[in-house]
Amino acid sequence: MIRSAGVQNLIVVFHPVHGVSYPESPLKGRVNFTTYPPRLDSPTIQISDIKMTDEGRYICEFATYPSGNKQGVTNLIILAKPSNTASTVTVQAGTAPVIVAHCQSANGHPPANISWGASVGGNGTTRTENQDRTVTVKSEYWLVPTPADNSRDVSCEVSHRTLSSPETFPMKLRIEYPPQVQIVGYDSNWYLGRTNAVLTCQAQGNPPPTTFTWRTTSGQMPETVQVKQNTLTVLKVDETVNTTFICEVRNRVGTGTDQVSVMVRGE
Repeated sequence: MIRSAGVQNLIVVFHPVHGVSYPESPLKGRVNFTTYPPRLDSPTIQISDIKMTDEGRYICEFATYPSGNKQGVTNLIILAKPSNTASTVTVQAGTAPVIVAHCQSANGHPPANISWGASVGGNGTTRTENQDRTVTVKSEYWLVPTPADNSRDVSCEVSHRTLSSPETFPMKLRIEYPPQVQIVGYDSNWYLGRTNAVLTCQAQGNPPPTTFTWRTTSGQMPETVQVKQNTLTVLKVDETVNTTFICEVRNRVGTGTDQVSVMVRGE
């Protein structure tokens, strides 16, 4: 006689004279002895179409005369292989911690273990959700995002009893930030009559900069100046170039500026 513990469901009975019987139970139709007729010295059973609800303690009980009943107990553990996924979150650079990556191990049993590896100084948080005797483990990676963190590496590692080795998800962080601007090309040697003096407006941002705008503090661009995108060319240096040039760069996130003050020397 074999029963499942807990609610004590009688699942299968073998009698040397009356044979095998299968009482009503959640396992009826899915449980059988591995040999037929069954052997009293090895009454092994097998369960087909295994379900998570089949997990539990099983008791094999022998009725003997005149010694009474003897029993053996075994625990059945059902493993459910989880479905693992990971992704990054596009965020803007800021001063407060935000979620920059997700990692999830869904519908596993027992619960999976999630750990993080990163080249930045964030930290992971983990929570679990129970569903139909399986467990979904969710973890988030938190970080105070800076422009320097964009494209840096972060990885999620999922360990589970059904996996021969941990499953790793390498990712690149996606941090958006306004353009960082620098004007280069001024060498403090702009003298009267010098030709083709060039200023270049270098900008780095995520998403990439889309608009470059040049202006001066005086409000009027000298007639000898030629502007093309991020380049300002002074065709011939004269007194009107003795001003401060400003480059303003925009992307979808915001605006960045830089400026350089030109002091025109004599010939």
